[in-house]
Amino acid sequence: MTRQLTYLLVAMLGLVACAEDEPPARSVNQFVEDPILLEAAVVRCSRDRAKSRYDQECINAREAVNIVAAREEEIRRAELEERSEAKRRALRRRQEAQAEARRLAEEERRRREEAEYLAQFGVLPPADGGQDKEELPEGNVPLAVIPDSELPDTNSPAGESLPAGDGSNAPIAETEPVEEPSGNDADDKF
Repeated sequence: MTRQLTYLLVAMLGLVACAEDEPPARSVNQFVEDPILLEAAVVRCSRDRAKSRYDQECINAREAVNIVAAREEEIRRAELEERSEAKRRALRRRQEAQAEARRLAEEERRRREEAEYLAQFGVLPPADGGQDKEELPEGNVPLAVIPDSELPDTNSPAGESLPAGDGSNAPIAETEPVEEPSGNDADDKF
């Protein structure tokens, strides 16, 4: 009996030794860290889907694929957001430059109109477009100077039309004849 028991024990040890030891299923973290291992597991699991459906290693591989895809999507989204922010900054700079150009054009137009207006009176605007750096005179001192050529001639005979001095289509000034007092008018009042 001991002999049979010995044979039985040796046979069981042989079976245990010959049995294939399956390695433990790889974890999700192992698959995430090693993309080649993940790809091999995905290929193996996709061959026989019915058999590998509940295999722990295939379940871990599918979970790792989802995690890797989510990380890649997050990276892609961050890159898109960064590009979008760069485009917004460029657009903002362009809009600010356009607004500044419009402001400068409006300021230049205003200066030109002011210069044209002042030129009507014979006054030239300051060279820098703004106020002179020197202080303006105080009191009731005229700032505009009217050239003599534009003043009407006071020596013209009464009732004569005077043309506009600047050649424009301004209305013509007419003078009324002034009656001079005669010596007889003083005698008539008595």
